[in-house]
Amino acid sequence: MSTTTSTTTRSPDAIRGRRLGVLLVLCGAIFLEGIDVAMLNVALPSVRADLGLETGVLQWVMSAYVLGYGGFMLLGGRAADLFGRRRMFVGWLTVFLVFSGLGGLATEGWQLIAARFVTGVAAAFMTPAGLSIITTGFEEGPQRDKALLVYSGTAAGGFSIGLVAGGLLASAGWRWVFFAPVGLAALILLGALALVPKEPVRPGRSGQKLDLAGGLLVTSAVILLVLGVERAAHAGAAWTAATVGAGLLLLAVFAAVERRAAEPLVRLGILRSGPLVRSGGAGLLFSGGFFGFQFLVVLYLQELRGWSTLETSFAMLVIGIDAVLSPTVVPKLVARFGNGRLIFGGLLVAALAYGLFLPLGADWSYLVMLPGLILLGLAFALVYGPLTIVATEGVAESEQGLAGGLLYTGFQFGAALGLSSVTAVAAAYADPLEGYRAALLVPFTAVLAAAALSLPGLRRRAEQPDAEALPGAGAGTEGGTSAAAAGLEPARG
Repeated sequence: MSTTTSTTTRSPDAIRGRRLGVLLVLCGAIFLEGIDVAMLNVALPSVRADLGLETGVLQWVMSAYVLGYGGFMLLGGRAADLFGRRRMFVGWLTVFLVFSGLGGLATEGWQLIAARFVTGVAAAFMTPAGLSIITTGFEEGPQRDKALLVYSGTAAGGFSIGLVAGGLLASAGWRWVFFAPVGLAALILLGALALVPKEPVRPGRSGQKLDLAGGLLVTSAVILLVLGVERAAHAGAAWTAATVGAGLLLLAVFAAVERRAAEPLVRLGILRSGPLVRSGGAGLLFSGGFFGFQFLVVLYLQELRGWSTLETSFAMLVIGIDAVLSPTVVPKLVARFGNGRLIFGGLLVAALAYGLFLPLGADWSYLVMLPGLILLGLAFALVYGPLTIVATEGVAESEQGLAGGLLYTGFQFGAALGLSSVTAVAAAYADPLEGYRAALLVPFTAVLAAAALSLPGLRRRAEQPDAEALPGAGAGTEGGTSAAAAGLEPARG
């Protein structure tokens, strides 16, 4: 009797056993990536002072990571599909660990920049591999949704906690910002080796080859595009236009090559999936607004108000409320309202949060800013996880890494675009406060555009992609998502 009661009351989306262990490992990796970026953000002044770096060189410490991460994301996602998700995850996590430690040993600016670039490349291969382990290891439905929401909440929590941890570690010495993640990465690596199952070789995959020509073209194109928008505020208009133009030209050549390739890096048919394309576009705009806004608020608090790095970090920590909401409240909202409605509503909440900051005053108290910051944390919880679900839902198992790579490329490119846009607008004004107010229109406009783009997703079944666009997706097909094939669920007779 007790056994029957326990079975009937067990939540269908509960995650237990080995699956829980795998999810914890993957959450640890995305948490690691989040704190790595956030801690360095707040430690940059200490890095400049110790190594004597000029502003232009210091900017490259951040830009190098963005270029490596954004430029290699598509290649990393497809490599996971072709060569094994566990192999890519474990291998590139090791690279991440090694070069994070090397960054802490740097004595010259170029050494730190090189270490950050390779660390970004490692994250570009590691992140889509980790996401695709989840999307292929958990059955599509409530359980996968729960896993993805926990995963996305952990990513956001890593960034929020990293802001505070970075301030504390930098006060002891900026090199600890690089050394601390090494220990965490080592623990995650041990967990991955013990818990993440090896994938069985699927028929047909062993003979597939990576499209090197396509990989070179798309990586070069994305690097040029990210470089163009990342440096737009520091380089001339002619240089920016030439760089972005060259990137767009390479993308066009890439599309032509992929149409003729027998085994393309990116099967162009996947772009006929409306949910995936809308998720990528909305993610780009949302990410641009989010990171641009955070950058402006940090500048406002530190340069105009004179707050310390640690005070600013604690002030921004409230945005991390999404780390609590994503795994607890959002799954229930997804089950009741659907992903499309949550994404649209979250984008409107973000617009409200940014709108509250538009009349920014020179002496605003923290209590005046607090409602907008809380709303932004709520918006992130409502948008980020559901976007990930929509982008990967219904996609064939053989292309889950590619879908994740497309989504995260949008996020990364959006972050670079948002940062460069708000920087350019703010720099156009002699009065810093006027510049901040004008630049705040950028995130406000971006999320409204993202909301307009997500409108088709309001239909209850809008998240389901066309079978024609995603051949092989679905249960019972060779390419369909299968938890049993991923080794996380026992095969049933």
